[in-house]
Amino acid sequence: MSDLLNGRPSLSFWIIGGAALIWNLFGLIVYVMQVGASPEELAAEFTAEQVEFMMSTPKWATSAFAIAVSAGVLGSLFLLLRKAWAVPMFVISLVAVLIQNVNSFVLNDVIGLFGTTPAIIQSAIVIVGVLLIWYSRGAKDKGWIS
Repeated sequence: MSDLLNGRPSLSFWIIGGAALIWNLFGLIVYVMQVGASPEELAAEFTAEQVEFMMSTPKWATSAFAIAVSAGVLGSLFLLLRKAWAVPMFVISLVAVLIQNVNSFVLNDVIGLFGTTPAIIQSAIVIVGVLLIWYSRGAKDKGWIS
């Protein structure tokens, strides 16, 4: 199928944009649930050590999480609105994810505390972040967003 149909992006553009929005909205929901949970609510699902880790997360790491998901949602919306602001929003989102990961994987032993699941999830998030930057830059180069 042609990349452009009558000067408009192909169906795949809209599918990828919609999937990006759903992905980033899911991240926003996870953020809201995590910062809004009380220690008692977390204790129903996690060990005492895991709850302590989550409750002691530094403000800069929590802020990075908030920036990552907010910029990701904005990037997805800008992509669907065919605005070039999608590119810097996806870059900001990825940088914020990497900053957040410094707390989890460099300054703390999240793998020792939670197992390999966080590493797998964060790897997927970084890969999707890189792909969204790549895709939005390609869309800009093709004139789909401006």
